[in-house]
Amino acid sequence: MRPARLLALPLAATVALSALAWAQSTVVPVPDPPPVRTVLLEVDLKGTHAGDPVRGKARAAACTACHGPEGRPADPQYPQLAGQHERYLARQLALYAGGERAGGALADTMRPFSETLSPQDMRDVGAWFAGRRPATGVADELTITEGLYAGRKLHEIGQQLYHDGDAARGLPACAACHGPTGAGNPGPPWPRVAGQSPDYSARRLHEYRDGRIWYRDRHAFDTMAQVAAPLTDVEIAALASYLEGLHPRGDDPAPAR
Repeated sequence: MRPARLLALPLAATVALSALAWAQSTVVPVPDPPPVRTVLLEVDLKGTHAGDPVRGKARAAACTACHGPEGRPADPQYPQLAGQHERYLARQLALYAGGERAGGALADTMRPFSETLSPQDMRDVGAWFAGRRPATGVADELTITEGLYAGRKLHEIGQQLYHDGDAARGLPACAACHGPTGAGNPGPPWPRVAGQSPDYSARRLHEYRDGRIWYRDRHAFDTMAQVAAPLTDVEIAALASYLEGLHPRGDDPAPAR
C-alpha cells in the first residue's frame, strides 16, 4: 500500500470522529408540549339532606390535625370551624374537591381531604362543626402611631369599617352581609366571621385584595375581591383584630386557646 493511502486512512477517521462529536454536542430544540388542561369537576350538593353530626364527627377525624377536634385550632393559621354554618362548610368542601377553589395558602392541602368525601359527607361534616361552641378572643388594644389613623386603637378602626364601611371610597359595611354580630347567615355565601383567628382573617383579606385566590362562586368571590381591593394593610389588620373579639351576646363560647 502506498504511503499516501496509509496517511489518508487515519485522517479520514479523525474527520469522522470530529463530525460525530459535533453532532452529539449539538442541541436540537424540542418543541414545548401543549399546555395541560385542567377540567373542573363540580360537586353537586343538590341531592343531599340536612347533615348528621354523629356521622360528621367520624368523617371529620382527618380535620382535627389542623382544625382541632372541636373545630377550634391551636394554630392560628388555620380557620376556626366551630359554629360555622353547615351549608357554608359543605359548599367550601365541594369547591375544594372539584378544584373550583384554588390559590391561597391552604387550597392544595384541603383538596386531597375533600376529594375523599361524598356530597352527603360534606353536609355531615358541616353539621358536626356547626354544632360546636366557637372560641372567642380579645381585640387588640394597640394604638396606631402614624399615618391616617394615628392616635386611634386598632380595633376601633376595624369596628368603624365593619359596621359603617367608607362611603367616600365606595367601601360597604361588612355587617351588610355578615351581620352586625358577625354571625353571617345560614346560606352558603356569607360565613360566620365572629371570633375568627386574626391571622386567618388577615391572610384571607390579603389574598382577596392581591388576587391570589379564586373560586367558582362568582357572586361571593367578586363581592369580596371588590371590598378588599381598597383596604390598606393597617385596615386589614384592624378588621382582623375586631373580628377576633366580635361575637353574638347570646353565645356561650368555649375559652379561646
